Amino acid sequence: MMVVGTDLVEVGRIQEMIERWADRFLERIFTSEEISYCQRQVRPAQHFAGRFAAKEAVKKALYSAGQTEPVLFKQIQVNRDQQGAPWVRLRGLSEIPQVSISHTDRYAVATAILESP
Repeated sequence: MMVVGTDLVEVGRIQEMIERWADRFLERIFTSEEISYCQRQVRPAQHFAGRFAAKEAVKKALYSAGQTEPVLFKQIQVNRDQQGAPWVRLRGLSEIPQVSISHTDRYAVATAILESP
């Protein structure tokens, strides 16, 4: 069985969280690798929003697949391959979801697909 999780995030909302909480927000949600990557981009908030949406989408897929234990944001790390496609590493979990991220100036959306036993 395949399960899907999708999430939509307003880039401006993430920008506001960064401005209000700075490192406290970033370090609670993102790994150091994710923070480093996003901060190197021209529009960091877009990339943080995309990763936030991806993490939420992965959590939704995991819970739809029957995950009963809480999944922390930092257990989900969103990376990019050499062609720029996102891929996810889950710390402490054996599942390997596929993820797609897209964003505009205003919104970021992500979909995660997971094969459930």
